[in-house]
Amino acid sequence: MGDIMVQLSILDPLYTLFGWLTRVLFQFFGNYGLAIIFLTIIIRGALIPLNIKSQKSMLKMQALSGKQAELQRQYGDDKEGYQEAFMKMQKENGAGGLSGCLLPFLQLFFIWPMYRIVSGPLIYLSQVSKDNITAMIDLAKNMGDGGLLSGSVSPEIHIGLIKLLNENAQFLNECINRGFIKLDQMIDLHFLGLDLTVTPAWNPLVIAKDPGTYVPMLLIPLIVLITNIVVMQLSKIMKPGWKEEEEAKKRAKKNPAIAGQAGTGAGSAEDVTANSMKMMNWMMPILMLVTTFTMPAAMGLYWIISGLMGILTSVIVYFMFTKPYEIKKAEIEAKKEAVFKKSGKAKLAGADAEADGSSDNNDKKKKN
Repeated sequence: MGDIMVQLSILDPLYTLFGWLTRVLFQFFGNYGLAIIFLTIIIRGALIPLNIKSQKSMLKMQALSGKQAELQRQYGDDKEGYQEAFMKMQKENGAGGLSGCLLPFLQLFFIWPMYRIVSGPLIYLSQVSKDNITAMIDLAKNMGDGGLLSGSVSPEIHIGLIKLLNENAQFLNECINRGFIKLDQMIDLHFLGLDLTVTPAWNPLVIAKDPGTYVPMLLIPLIVLITNIVVMQLSKIMKPGWKEEEEAKKRAKKNPAIAGQAGTGAGSAEDVTANSMKMMNWMMPILMLVTTFTMPAAMGLYWIISGLMGILTSVIVYFMFTKPYEIKKAEIEAKKEAVFKKSGKAKLAGADAEADGSSDNNDKKKKN
């Protein structure tokens, strides 16, 4: 418990920063949904340099593929020796690094402050003190027969309290009279007709009780899933050397020996890295989908805009770095092929000339 409290206290400055940004955006736009959207744009925009660094690192690794293959041939079954040499080559050429792994980690890390913001808008948007929120929770639990609030409600996570304040006029008046909250601190948390404090439901029984609220909410998990699958597919097809990798995989399926020779078979460094990235790519959409059914709808809106920003970032990085690299690479390969063909023709012409010369000499000998 003590470790958890330490972690929470460490994250408090991040909660404060995110809360301040959300409040500024809310005051500017006057709309909770737009505040969440632009907060997400700011967060994902700040990660674009890391995306660019990761892509540059991938391009450098592509450029070093020839040297990597040479190392694989040199070290053979000596995996430790190959790994050391491979890491040294990466370091000397500024390739590799943690940027590729850091991006998914940061996306996971930002769940905590976002969840705190969307679960505690009275603190971060209305600026109601935690003491007053605690007093309102206590009042709600002691009012009426058996109390007005049930379940877990805390000063930090108080969506249930907001719902009660919006739906029970008597309770709201009592809180105002006691000075726990001011009327102008009650804010509209809807966006496009959806209450962003409501948690989307997957259970048909829950949906059937209030279809007007929960049926439209199903759009949020659906769009979350679609956008993040698109992000995953784009990140795959827009990475450097994707076509070559797919062709290599097809060849390896037809002839498993090729995979072993190329160092791309099971257990190789490339195979382990690819499997790790594949697992991470699938983990993120699944995690996002689960959170949309366990957190307020505002969290789902965050995931949707985050996915759209991911799509935009992938397109920008592709046209700025990956496509020019692949065009340049294709030009170099075409020049090499042209030189090779020219060299081959020259050798063939030389062989023909030598054969002709030899034939003439034989003819002269016969005449003599």
